[in-house]
Order: sequence, then C-alpha cells, then structure tokens
Amino acid sequence: MSKKILVWFRNDLRLHDNEMLVEAIAKSDSILPVYILDPRSFGETKYGTLKTGNIRAQFILESVLGLRNALKQIGGNLLIAEGNPEDIIPQLVQEYEITEVYHHREVAREETHVSTLVENALWKLRVNLKHFIGHTLYNKEDLPFPIKDIPDAFNQFKKKIERDSIIKPCFAAPDRINVAEVIDWGTLSSLEDLNLLLHQKDQRADFEFIGGEAEGLAHLQKVILAMQQAATTKNLILASKLSAWLAIGSLSPRKVYWEIKKMEGVPNTKAMFNHILLGLLWRDYFRFMFKKYGNTFFSPDGFGSQGLVDTANEQENLHKWKTAQTGFAVVDAVMTELNQTGFISNIARQTAALYLINNLEVSWVLGAAYFEEKLIDYNPASNWGNWANVAGVGNDQKSKSVFDLDKNIKNLDPKGNYALTWAS
Repeated sequence: MSKKILVWFRNDLRLHDNEMLVEAIAKSDSILPVYILDPRSFGETKYGTLKTGNIRAQFILESVLGLRNALKQIGGNLLIAEGNPEDIIPQLVQEYEITEVYHHREVAREETHVSTLVENALWKLRVNLKHFIGHTLYNKEDLPFPIKDIPDAFNQFKKKIERDSIIKPCFAAPDRINVAEVIDWGTLSSLEDLNLLLHQKDQRADFEFIGGEAEGLAHLQKVILAMQQAATTKNLILASKLSAWLAIGSLSPRKVYWEIKKMEGVPNTKAMFNHILLGLLWRDYFRFMFKKYGNTFFSPDGFGSQGLVDTANEQENLHKWKTAQTGFAVVDAVMTELNQTGFISNIARQTAALYLINNLEVSWVLGAAYFEEKLIDYNPASNWGNWANVAGVGNDQKSKSVFDLDKNIKNLDPKGNYALTWAS
C-alpha cells in the first residue's frame, strides 16, 4: 500500500523553509495538502468583537490562494474545505486512505484546542498527528534553557539566546511534489460568504498589503533594496511591514533573518538590521511565554492587576476609542489609521493602548480583543502579550515603568503631521 500523508496548512502558508512539507514529501509516495477555513475563526468573541475583521480576512484568503498557486506550479494543488478541522480531517483520512497527518504546532488556547480535537479524532482511527515547529526564529530545542526556565524579562531572554543559541538555515522549497488523486479540490469562500464586506483602500495609506508567499518574498526584497538605498543616502527606513506575512506564515522568520543578514557588512544598515531582528526576537519571546504560561495572558489580571477600571463609563469610553472620537488628536489618528488600513506602527499601538488603559480606564482585554479583529498582522501571542505588558499585568514586571504616553506621542508625531493626515 502506498503511503499518503495529509499536510494540514494553518498559519504556515508557504513552500520555503517548511520542514513539515519537506518531510511529508520525503516520507510518502504522495501527499494531500489541505487548508480548512474554520468558521470559528470568523465568529464573534465574548467581547462583542469579531475574531477576524474584513481586512485580515481578505489577506488570509489571498494567502490561501497564493499557496494553491505555488503548489500548482510544482505539480500539486491545495484541497480547500470549510468547516471544523476535527470533522473534516478524519473524513479525508478515511476517504484517501491517509497513513499520517502533519501540522504545525500552535501555542494559544483556541488554536491548540482545535489541534487536540483533531488529534483525539485521529486517535480513534489509529492515525498519528505529527507536530512540527516552524513559527519562530529559534527552535525550541535549540534554546539554552527549557521552556519552564525561560527568563521572564525580555532583555535577559534576548541576551542569553543571542549568546548561546544558533539560528538554523532554511529548508529549501520543494521543486516537485506528488499529490493524491482528487476529483474536487474545492473552492475558497469569498468575503461575502463570510458575511464581511470588501474594504475600500484609504487614499492616505502609503502601503497596500497583498497576501501570499510570492508577495511576502517580493516585499522582503523591497525592504532589502530600501536598506541598500538607505546605506547610500544615510536615510534610515525603520518600518519594514513584514509582520502580516510573518503572522500568516507566508514568510518564515528564518528566511527574513538570513536575507537581511546578507546586508550585515554594508555601511549604515546595522540599525535597520537590528530593528528587524528585534521584532523577530519579540515574536519568539511572546510565543515561548505562551508556551511557558499557557493562557494567563488572556486573563484581565494576568500576572498582576491593571488598576482602575471605570466600569460605569467603560462601554462609552471604549466606543469613543474604537471610533476615533476621544477628542485626543493623536490617539484618534492612530485609531483611524487602524480602522482604515489594518496596520499601525508598534509605537502607535502602544500609544492607543496606554490611552485606553490609563486615560479612559477601560479594561485592557477589550482593547486587545478589538486589535484582534482589526490588525492585519494579528497573532495571539504578540497581541495579547504586548497588551498585557502595557497594562502592567505581563510576566515581565520590569517593563511596567517603560511606557510613557507623552514620550510616545513625541516620537510618533513630533511635528503634528501624523494627526493631521489621519484626522477622522
């Protein structure tokens, strides 16, 4: 009997640096690449927000189609289905006589719960769900400490990991695959099918995100080109905007690292290199913290206590913040840009969070849930971990004193141009 492996794609929508895919090809006669649109990812949260808003939803759909096109170019295809993975995957296993299922391990509550449901359903069929890790710059097994002993302070984590760990090379993208014989590979739902409206581009936006591995790799090359140009003109370009492709897994963090590392010897590029590397390290840190502490990051009190919450006016203040009607120009500009584009800089995120928590006295989890809906580059660990830190309930208690709203505003909008551009 021929060996068939089902490759379950989730937030890893790429061919390059994909160990799961490489191993599945090596260990099987044919593979069945599968993507499942889970309706739970598009439902409403307990906070009255959407799990996924229309801007990120569009980016996800583009990324899935990008993966399908990439697979077609090497002789394959992508089976697209809609429903609960724990129902669909066992059906596919039986229908196509699958011997094993591969997927990438996640760290946050809802994602790991789905994995468990799938694993339990497959266990009844005596089929193994094999877990891979491919979302981080540093592999878990290469860390200089076990997960339970990871330093809580980011600076300590960074220092030890950079001193004692290595970043592995990327896996090469396959140039040919054999896929199972499938009559109907399925069609991808539209935004309309998901009860979402297509978002019209705001003319003030200086950048347009388009989903898919090819777009992500092309943008990475543009970032490198910008670094080269900055090196000759000594103009520093710090906003790489790679995070959306990293979040959906159309770009591997290792690919980003090794590509920008090629620029290491070029004069005047070190600051940009360090800036991008720092972002990748923060992504790793929060993923490992979620691995260490589980779901504490979703609790309002987290590892401490936020302090004052104005429960009487909370909903009204939250609404003003969401709709960019607080009357505070820079904060309203940040929220307008977020609502219109799905992307704001890290300092803009901190500014909006600080204002919601300290000035409007709204529970930080309501802000985190709104960002979950709106951000095109949302991933659970970075979003909830960062919000918890700003609220003073993160696990790195040393970070409590580093957030300063006035200082942030000066850095974000020193001449008032930003507030003027994004005035709602």
